[in-house]
Amino acid sequence: MATGHPHARELGDFLRARRARLRPQDVGLEPGGRRKVSGLRREEIALLAGLSTDYYQRMEQGRDVRPSDHALESLAGALQLDGDERRHLFDLARAARRPVRARPDHGAERVPESTRRLLHVLATPGLVLGRHLDVLAWNPLAEALLGDPAARPPAERNMLSVLFREPESRMLCPGWESMARQYVAMLRAAVADDPDHPRAAALVGELSIHSAAFRRLWARHDVRGNVHGTTLFQHPGVGGITLDWDTYPLPGTRGPVLLVFTAEPGTADADRLQVLASLHATRDAAIGSVPRRAG
Repeated sequence: MATGHPHARELGDFLRARRARLRPQDVGLEPGGRRKVSGLRREEIALLAGLSTDYYQRMEQGRDVRPSDHALESLAGALQLDGDERRHLFDLARAARRPVRARPDHGAERVPESTRRLLHVLATPGLVLGRHLDVLAWNPLAEALLGDPAARPPAERNMLSVLFREPESRMLCPGWESMARQYVAMLRAAVADDPDHPRAAALVGELSIHSAAFRRLWARHDVRGNVHGTTLFQHPGVGGITLDWDTYPLPGTRGPVLLVFTAEPGTADADRLQVLASLHATRDAAIGSVPRRAG
């Protein structure tokens, strides 16, 4: 790793956040007297991982160290990382061993035409999210559930912007905290892949300025790849509707994912989803709209 390497800095931040999460009793240590740091001390993690304190400190500082896979495995165990976190640790460390890319690809993300066709034959809400959770494409049912992304300026068509900057999102989604935590963890994974991406820097900076909740969740350094969950929506047209949501990587692309909301067949939620589709179609007919390609 080279001093100033963006992945080395991200690795150091991740290690500090994971260390702060642990308490002495979590790893079989006596709490002792009053502690000056949140979580474990550096020397305690180094001891648990079988590393020197100086070596571990240099890792947290993003300095010129090259941890072996064995050392990373020991750190993952000492920090009690889960599967996603362990992969994240290894990805950051291995990326930090490589020279910084001189000209990383920051081109516009594109949605394959075949994916747009798939969106519009889905009988359930679906949208395509870019690597930084920008909404790139959507179908009419997603619009009916979440609102029309086209009503927002392109720079604000982002799931995190909606969650953290629009108060209505908390009213629509009583499970807001859980969903927000998942999406922030997805963004953290994207930032780890390219820490200096201008879209990431702009989005994190904007949300950090406007939302204390985002600052709190971002500081956790939680990381997830493609995620899933279950969310209760309080929709003004159909009332409470509980939907499962899953993300799927698009074939042949790096970054964008397909996000799909589904209801268990034969349930009241599935019926409400059909009512939502009917209401949306009726509204479009009433205002004289013609079928259009959303997104």
